[in-house]
Amino acid sequence: MKFSFLLTTAALMLATTAQAGGPPTEWGYMAPKGARQWGQLDPLFKACATGKRQSPINLDIAEVEKGGLKPIPFNYKAGPADVLHNGHTLQINPANSSTARFDGLEYRLVNVHFHTPSEEKINSMLSHMSAHFFHRAGDLKLAVVAVMFKLGKENQTLKAMFDNMPDKEGKTFALKSFNPAELLPVDPTYFFYMGSLTEPPCTEDVKWYVMKTQMEISFAQLDAFKKLFPMNARYTQATNGRRIQMLVPEGEGAPAESGAKAGSH
Repeated sequence: MKFSFLLTTAALMLATTAQAGGPPTEWGYMAPKGARQWGQLDPLFKACATGKRQSPINLDIAEVEKGGLKPIPFNYKAGPADVLHNGHTLQINPANSSTARFDGLEYRLVNVHFHTPSEEKINSMLSHMSAHFFHRAGDLKLAVVAVMFKLGKENQTLKAMFDNMPDKEGKTFALKSFNPAELLPVDPTYFFYMGSLTEPPCTEDVKWYVMKTQMEISFAQLDAFKKLFPMNARYTQATNGRRIQMLVPEGEGAPAESGAKAGSH
């Protein structure tokens, strides 16, 4: 089964030169069209070089502002989905309407896509992989939830994807059932800051929610992904004095659990 959301996150947000009749501007993660060159590849990518609120960033627990946040109300639902090889990553496009509420406004989950290593850092440490849950409200409001992965047990929620990865750009694979809630840690602790898309056109004013607790994938799953995408992560960006907050849940100090939980917190 194929669904309508088969575009990259950048294409959803802002047209490239293709809108003017030309081919899309090619970009990648390694020179000469890598992340350090994005801002020079296309005038529409200018923010990648000149933006002051770019993503990803390093999150230093000792320095962030603690408190003032509430757990995120997730309303993710299980259902069929497509896995798309979009040329830069694998992207899961759910068929049904999963949502989450950010600052009291409902956002629709558009896709879940993956980076290795993780793009975000906590205390200057990368993880082996991260999943970005990309949300939209209307045409302009964007929010991303980031979940990082460490090596451990085989991830059963992602097993069908890792076992049947489309090996060429444009190819898809149908998942009979995908529940994005199963990729969320039980621990609701997260960091919040205002940032950007982490790929061209690097559009800013994106709400970022980075979950503190990591989930697990197996070495075999990571290895299979890296055979298609050896490295597809943007380097960390300057914070430029941005406000970075961290949710401090009740009972902080208890051991963080690793698991998944759906519904509102």
